[in-house]
Amino acid sequence: MTVKVKVYSDYVCPFCFLAEQPLEEAIKGKDVEVEWMPFELRPAPNQTLRPEDDYLQTTWSQSVYPMAEQMGIEIFLPDVSPQPHTHLAFEGFQYAKEKGKGTAYNERMLKAFFQESQDIGDVEVLTKLAGEVGLDEKEYREALESRKYEEAHQQALEHSYEEADITAVPTFVIGDTKIAGIHTKETLEQLIDEELQKQKPKVLFEGMACGPGGFC
Repeated sequence: MTVKVKVYSDYVCPFCFLAEQPLEEAIKGKDVEVEWMPFELRPAPNQTLRPEDDYLQTTWSQSVYPMAEQMGIEIFLPDVSPQPHTHLAFEGFQYAKEKGKGTAYNERMLKAFFQESQDIGDVEVLTKLAGEVGLDEKEYREALESRKYEEAHQQALEHSYEEADITAVPTFVIGDTKIAGIHTKETLEQLIDEELQKQKPKVLFEGMACGPGGFC
């Protein structure tokens, strides 16, 4: 049986980017299906954060950079100011998922923002990035400009906010277990293995039977 892992994240959350590596390591060689779920930390018209302000400077110096160094992951505080809203990038994700490239798209968005300081709120930038993961740029751009996937994205957000009751990202849902934050490969492996064990069919020896005539 396949274990399904849902990962709720936002493209402007540095901890979501850092959480990718231990997850990738934890699922290697296992029958696991990862589904990325959108979650907007600051949906429009809410103001987004500015990298030059004290809040981000302090958070990154005290939390993000030390953790990234410990994990051996390259990450930078993007200089895009103010930080982009992510609804268009997520509408593009719905398109990418429909084309079977949701995971590759998700990874490219996070790397583009946290390693290359690209403005993932800009249609031009998003279209170029979509092309880099093998999506049709013309079709992708038309989908964003027409807002074709706006409803699908809003439905996904409603699920995250209301049905799944997600309050922070990253959040992992593995079977019946929901955990928020960055976790080690070992912790994620343990939860996945526990779920795999739950799904194994139980062999009951009571009521054993043989074929016709009573002989086995």
